[in-house]
Amino acid sequence: MKKIVLIFVIGLLANACAKVPLTGRSALATVSNDEIQPLVNEEYKKATSASKNLTSTADGQKVVRVGQKMAKAVEAYLVSEGYQDLVDDFAWEFNLLESDQVNAWCMPGGKVAFYTGILPITQNETGIAVVMGHEIAHAVASHARERMSNGMMMNMGMSLFSSALGQNPTMTQQILLQSVGMGSELGMLSFSRKHELEADEMGLIFMAMAGYDPRQAPIFWERMSAAGGAAPPEFLSTHPGPDRRIEKLNANMPKALEYYKK
Repeated sequence: MKKIVLIFVIGLLANACAKVPLTGRSALATVSNDEIQPLVNEEYKKATSASKNLTSTADGQKVVRVGQKMAKAVEAYLVSEGYQDLVDDFAWEFNLLESDQVNAWCMPGGKVAFYTGILPITQNETGIAVVMGHEIAHAVASHARERMSNGMMMNMGMSLFSSALGQNPTMTQQILLQSVGMGSELGMLSFSRKHELEADEMGLIFMAMAGYDPRQAPIFWERMSAAGGAAPPEFLSTHPGPDRRIEKLNANMPKALEYYKK
């Protein structure tokens, strides 16, 4: 009996995988984007209302401009690669929120937030594009969905989102917020280094697709590392060390430059 159950579970997980664009990695996807989007929209509205919204300012419009330019380039690429269904899931929003936190995040569906604390490190639109590419990559790769799928199975022993939301809505909400790396009051899951390095790789190419020089990405991370001092900024606290990610960015630079030259 145990063997039959094990075979069933393995089969279920095998069928509950999605392919990550660009990298081709298989990712657990027991939770669908359609299921989590209503909760995502609700939490994004809360987050953008809880802090002073500076999107209408010059800096805010700069974030919006970079985000829209990158989203357009990424969607064109995804459509050309046969990912129209994924593109249909996106309803991009870009907001600049007042906060000393050196951080940015992206929820499923393309709900992006930048905190003003990261702008002195981005310095310009290309620096914003480094961060934006990384965050957009999380959405394109459905990292939050993958983390939620894993988190729900680990914390609740179930894979059905509707069941989880009905039985334990607080836990489901917490897993969502942790999966996108926002809200320290709820505590943050350690981000998978695999996800972060994958987002770096994809983000590097995405910024190149949008016409931003990818060679500025390692330089940005050097500034981010220097800004940390004794304690790393929030954007680095659960991520791979800057030396490691700079090494990987440089390794992926030739591929990114091919898109930049196009």
